[in-house]
Amino acid sequence: MANTAIAKTLGVSEATVRTRLSRLIKEEYIQIVAVSNPLKLGFEVAGILKINADVKKMDHVSRELSKIHQIWYIVHTTGGSDIYTEFNADSIEDLNTLISEKIYKIDGVRTTETSLILKYVKRRYDWETATDHSALRPSSGRQIQEGK
Repeated sequence: MANTAIAKTLGVSEATVRTRLSRLIKEEYIQIVAVSNPLKLGFEVAGILKINADVKKMDHVSRELSKIHQIWYIVHTTGGSDIYTEFNADSIEDLNTLISEKIYKIDGVRTTETSLILKYVKRRYDWETATDHSALRPSSGRQIQEGK
């Protein structure tokens, strides 16, 4: 949606929308990106890699994972694994190299579990956030204030 359309809907100027949008991007509340389907782009392998790591080396493992170009998503998690990643690979051989020659060589990686994506059933990024102002209060108790 164009800034002018947003401004008209909200009853504010386009400059106000542009300023607020810039702030949201700068403060990392949002990102504006195009999302592709890696399988349609020619990657033969896309998947999920769950990693168990030495808890004392989690930050080191995450930094090293961030350097690997095939991995595009990394989060620390609770449950059955410590780190959840998503990756794209050109082939099974590329995936084997990724795991055996890159990931397992990172100090602190204990085990991995790999799941391959066979088909995207639902992959939507057009969901909306809650418009109820009580939902805009971070758990720290700090309120997000209009205009700041």
